[in-house]
Amino acid sequence: MLNIIRYSQIVGLVAVDGATAEYLGEIQDVWVNDAGQIVYLSCPRGYIPLLQVAGVSTQAVSTYGHLAVTPPSGLHRLHQLPVQSPLQQSRGRIEDFLFDWHTGEIAAYILTGDIAAPASKPTLQRFATSEVPTTHHRVVLAPDDVKTITVDAIVLESDVTDRFRSEAEGLKDFLSEKRHPVRQLVHELSDRLHDLVSPHDPPEVVRVKIKTVGDEMAAYHDHQALKEAIDFLHTQWESLQQQIRRASNRAQHALESAWEHLTGKPS
Repeated sequence: MLNIIRYSQIVGLVAVDGATAEYLGEIQDVWVNDAGQIVYLSCPRGYIPLLQVAGVSTQAVSTYGHLAVTPPSGLHRLHQLPVQSPLQQSRGRIEDFLFDWHTGEIAAYILTGDIAAPASKPTLQRFATSEVPTTHHRVVLAPDDVKTITVDAIVLESDVTDRFRSEAEGLKDFLSEKRHPVRQLVHELSDRLHDLVSPHDPPEVVRVKIKTVGDEMAAYHDHQALKEAIDFLHTQWESLQQQIRRASNRAQHALESAWEHLTGKPS
């Protein structure tokens, strides 16, 4: 849950080479392969392999190294992709989606159009500067309810509309849906806990370490936002341990990949 972000939240973030601090421009799009997994981000300088992404915050995307200047083959976009029923009738589109930037797996699709109307009611636009009711319908589609994904459309399983959920209900447990200050504090807490939490720590030890770091931050952060961030991490202690373990593995793989790209030799 800690590494899941909305497409609409990552597009527009500044991309920076973490090794050189070189500015790469803003993230322009997110690309999937034929299996429906996120594999690249794109920016004005080229294509960033997801495995080369070092971190994603509320302000920036940092990378470990090389970009692909030319588009790799077999990539396509999910945003605004038409949604079809099993009878091949186009009834909507993908307005947004959530994905795990560590693994590339899609966590949820947000659909709009006629297909969404029966199961949804107008909701608040959560990320605007002021919260106002939207006039279009949106529903959450689970990845398991997708039959196939092509460059032309996403085809749903039969009777899937019975399993649609509202945005508020379907996404309530994701960090991406928390208020911006809360998300920012979760990132800061996670960074501070990176060298403190061991993959073998039991739950009660992880929670004590979360509280300890949170108490250290209390003097210079909004107390309500900090409490929400700490409470969220308390429920996501296992995800935090996985994130720390994955981060170390990703760094090693990224360095090996960058070395092979530069030298043409395996590390």
